[in-house]
Amino acid sequence: MLISIEGLNKSFGEEQILYDINLSIEEKGRYGLIGVNGAGKSTLLNVIMDELDFEDGEIYRSTGLSVGYLKQNNGLERDNTIIEEMRVPFQDAINAEKKMRELEKEMAGLIDQESPEYKKIASEYNRAQNIFESRDGYNIDVKIKTILTGMGFADKDMDTVINTLSGGEKTRLAIARLLLEEPNLLILDEPTNHLDFKTLKWLEEYLINYNGAILVVSHDRYFLDKTVDTIFEIERGKLVTYKGNYSKYLVLKEERITRLTKEYEAQQEEIKKLREYVDKNLVRASTSNMAKSRMKTLESMEIIEKPEGDLKKMKLRFDITHEPYKDVLMVEDLDVEVGEEKKLLAKGINLDIKRKEKIAVIGENGIGKSSLLKTILGIIPHTKGEIEWGKNTTVSYYEQENLNLDPEKIALDELWDRFPDINETEIRKVLGSVLLSQDDVYKPVKVISGGERAKLAFAEIMLEKANVMLLDEPTNHLDLVSKEVLEKALMDYEGTLIFVSHDRYLLNKVPDKIVEITRNGAVIYNGGYDYYMEHLPKEEEIKKPKEEKEKTEKTKSDYRSKEQRKLDVQRKNRLKELEKLIEETETEIAETEQAMTDEAVFSDYVKMNELCEKLENMKNKLEEYYEEWTLLGE
Repeated sequence: MLISIEGLNKSFGEEQILYDINLSIEEKGRYGLIGVNGAGKSTLLNVIMDELDFEDGEIYRSTGLSVGYLKQNNGLERDNTIIEEMRVPFQDAINAEKKMRELEKEMAGLIDQESPEYKKIASEYNRAQNIFESRDGYNIDVKIKTILTGMGFADKDMDTVINTLSGGEKTRLAIARLLLEEPNLLILDEPTNHLDFKTLKWLEEYLINYNGAILVVSHDRYFLDKTVDTIFEIERGKLVTYKGNYSKYLVLKEERITRLTKEYEAQQEEIKKLREYVDKNLVRASTSNMAKSRMKTLESMEIIEKPEGDLKKMKLRFDITHEPYKDVLMVEDLDVEVGEEKKLLAKGINLDIKRKEKIAVIGENGIGKSSLLKTILGIIPHTKGEIEWGKNTTVSYYEQENLNLDPEKIALDELWDRFPDINETEIRKVLGSVLLSQDDVYKPVKVISGGERAKLAFAEIMLEKANVMLLDEPTNHLDLVSKEVLEKALMDYEGTLIFVSHDRYLLNKVPDKIVEITRNGAVIYNGGYDYYMEHLPKEEEIKKPKEEKEKTEKTKSDYRSKEQRKLDVQRKNRLKELEKLIEETETEIAETEQAMTDEAVFSDYVKMNELCEKLENMKNKLEEYYEEWTLLGE
């Protein structure tokens, strides 16, 4: 067991945040921590990290426990380069290697290997070498390269200063550094923000095979399903443990509430009967003793508290006033361009969307997914392609950051001004259904939270009752409970839905089709996210167009000069030769590194020195091969 918490209570002033918290974190356990915003998740994490005191209870931490904690402000050293930051977790090994090189020089200057001075230096060398090898020092660069490639830094200059990176890149780099630290317990607070599908998949697979325990705070339901097998939920300050991933938790929680409700109702019925018996029979001589016995039963009974049920959640229902014709939207050979300079993001997009279809739009960052929706709506003009809406269509649009809301208006007026014919009672009822009530409705839009702005936008869409909805990242600002509500409302929607999202759980549940936007058009998949992942083009399918291109290039080369063709042959032959040399050198490096771990070798300074020199020469030669291979390839 790494951490055990029993009976923990935590307050801030007079407000109690956590009540009687009990949990345990086992070695190699996989845990998800969930709860609405303000439930106390961050407070609990800070208590676990010993950064916050608590009033009552006990915390046990195992001896030698190491914890890596990814906070949302990442904690990187901003003036470091990427490679400098990635080497920080290995500083003890790097220092040990530096010490080894220094000691090697000192030993080389001593002739008598039996002298006390030589033996003293050799002993120091062995200590440094033990540290270096215990930290797997020979594979430091391999580990760094593997993690950085997985986290999307394969093409990034390693000498880039961290301060120049974007917020998303800093988050990914912070995760990379934590993974390199390899702590016993890895605590990740919203790790999936700013990660694309490819990086998410890599991170999920890495965490599944991670050798330590993980504790994840996340609103990404798909991520929780893939990476954890136990859910800790904090609700009303209390923690309940559910064995299973997120989807299993939903089932178990409903079963638990149902069971507790039945147990409570059964006990209340029993209490009622006992009291009635006591009231009727206590004063009768013949039944007095039996009544007293029942009184004792009542007094000793452990009272079951009435289940509080689910927290209050918003209510969404998207109705339509009339149906459109069968053909809802036709997009033909459309180019998506942005800015005055008409920067081309994607070209040749074709879509044929029918009545009641639910279409999800995905694609890499910057490909123009949001711009596609705006182009379809006419917010962004287009210079090439056709957009044709079907007859009888009415459209509602959810803007990703809700910039179409007036920041200066109070929430009540924002809704009422758009629907002046609806009376105030009905307006307030709609606002109340999305949990905007009392003082909240008098707050300016600019001061309410992102989640509240999202709910206000959904309230407007509910009142519009359009038969087509275009939604841009609708789950971005929502907590888990609200995501579940929105998901069900979208599944129940009778109109046509086109939405952009990176929420893989939503992408699995709602759409009939997924449209992936690429630089050269749209690829359509007839299913949800899992279907999309299963039907992505395999490597051999990707090679076919490449082979066709090479065939075309070969045809063109027939018209080149004889000298050019000769040079091309030489270049290709050298590339093959280099690939063979690279493979042989990498194998030889691996064999040498393995040999250096042999006690008979690392205890012999002369042999070790020879192998170190040989290894250095091979690595230099490998770098030269790679440089030449890259140059010829280009």
